[in-house]
Amino acid sequence: MAVKIRLKRMGKKFAPFYRVVVLDSRKKRDGRVIEEVGLYDPMQEPSLIRIDSERVQYWLGVGAQPSDTVFNLLKITGDYQKFKGLPGAEGRLKVKDAEAAAAAKEAAVKAVSDDAEKRKAAAAKAKADAEKEAADAAAAEAKAAEGSSEEPAPEAPAEEA
Repeated sequence: MAVKIRLKRMGKKFAPFYRVVVLDSRKKRDGRVIEEVGLYDPMQEPSLIRIDSERVQYWLGVGAQPSDTVFNLLKITGDYQKFKGLPGAEGRLKVKDAEAAAAAKEAAVKAVSDDAEKRKAAAAKAKADAEKEAADAAAAEAKAAEGSSEEPAPEAPAEEA
């Protein structure tokens, strides 16, 4: 049986990701596979390449032929050089800086929480000002009502005619 290592397309219309699979070369691209040996997501920056090195070494050892794209992925991860015994087996795979990503995420969360606290403080101050104005208006109204009930307006003497 002619065995190939190639990509199986997954994902949505404009957001593809792939599984690196081992299958009979006469099967469809997304058909039944013998084994899944990795993942490849070209949409991330840098691209996500996760390949099970032991299983790929085994399949290359028993004669599986990688497709052109998978061949390039294996060179990036260093698995092909390891299989052939060539220098460069450590690969040249780029890895996201986890600390920088975590720091950026933490800074974003802190900025959002600070903004929320400022908004809450502004809302509380506005509410306190409104309550104070309402209390002042009520006090003025009460004072005006008291003043009119205590002192009746003096009546003008009626002229006799």
